[in-house]
Amino acid sequence: MTSGPPAIELASPPDTLRPAPAGWVRVDCHVHTVASGDAVTTLDRLAERVAVHRIDVVCLTDHNHLAGTAEELSRAVGCRVVPGEEIRTGWGELLGLFLTERVPYVLPTREAIRRIRAQGGLVCAPHPYDPERSGLGDRLEELCRDGLIDAVEVFNAKIEDPEHNRAALRAARAHRLPGTVGSDAHDPEGIGAAYVEMPDFDGPRTFLEALHRARRYGEYRAHAPRYR
Repeated sequence: MTSGPPAIELASPPDTLRPAPAGWVRVDCHVHTVASGDAVTTLDRLAERVAVHRIDVVCLTDHNHLAGTAEELSRAVGCRVVPGEEIRTGWGELLGLFLTERVPYVLPTREAIRRIRAQGGLVCAPHPYDPERSGLGDRLEELCRDGLIDAVEVFNAKIEDPEHNRAALRAARAHRLPGTVGSDAHDPEGIGAAYVEMPDFDGPRTFLEALHRARRYGEYRAHAPRYR
């Protein structure tokens, strides 16, 4: 009796006591603050946690809200911040990264993508196959095929069933897209649950290039309670 092919390795356990290799940075690609409306992490607490876990870059992706400029947020958090937004669209949620303007929510998905790219931003598909949240699901294939997705979140620390992360990783590989990793932290304790280590970058293009060489680290951590 055969056991079938081995499971895809999603991520190594986090080891934030060890610094990232020289010339590389540790990046959490999906983080929320109180501005999301369902999170409790203030910028002060975020600053404390990224210092403890040696996070070099945070992609700040509050729900339907752009928290500020890269310069403002980086000063407040004490590490480099990529401004972003988790945007609810007609087909599911998207992450817009490297944004300078807020993208309104509940736009048609292709229109939201057009607005992200019009400002030089990147389009990432977060938790696409997690049935507990509003991912793109089967629509991801169509958008990838049409060249409208820049990266796929292949490890999300809030996904309990690893098969949902594996499905995202398979989709990224099938379309030769880089994979992001995020804690999706809504509370300070979630920071450090997931991140990538990747060569340093200086903008959206080099961010995508570096992601192709990234090393994934992560572990499941339960959802924080919903706060209103």
